[in-house]
Amino acid sequence: MNSKKIAEYRKLLEVTKTATLKELKTVYRNSMKEDHPDTIADPIERTAAEERSKAIIEAYHFLVSIAPETQEKVKDEYIKTTTTSGILEFYMEDGVLNIHFLDGNKFEYFGVPKVTYIKMVNAESPSRFARRHVYNEFLYRSASKLVVAD
Repeated sequence: MNSKKIAEYRKLLEVTKTATLKELKTVYRNSMKEDHPDTIADPIERTAAEERSKAIIEAYHFLVSIAPETQEKVKDEYIKTTTTSGILEFYMEDGVLNIHFLDGNKFEYFGVPKVTYIKMVNAESPSRFARRHVYNEFLYRSASKLVVAD
């Protein structure tokens, strides 16, 4: 997932990066009404509508996961995790940096250059490197249900 894909999702739903959850939901519902496969009789058009619906659903769920309001909800736990928990494992997959923390939380970071990832791999302390060069520098989302430590 790169920033180009995120831009494509926003373009598909015709929203900006500051779209609220309410705006995303409204756009999503309206888009699904227009493209719902059950409303189309022609089999070829119905197949095309199914593909559009899948793309809309994927875009909606992803954009909700990175929306400012969603980020705000997880912010305290994110800060706690990234400042106090060590890294269990991390890896790059499809252009996304995945970090699994010792406290059970998992986050995905978007737009991390391969060179940054390589530096993290080679760092004496990947946790310290990530605190300085990843956690507050890149768009992220929770890749798990946040684990709230007592």
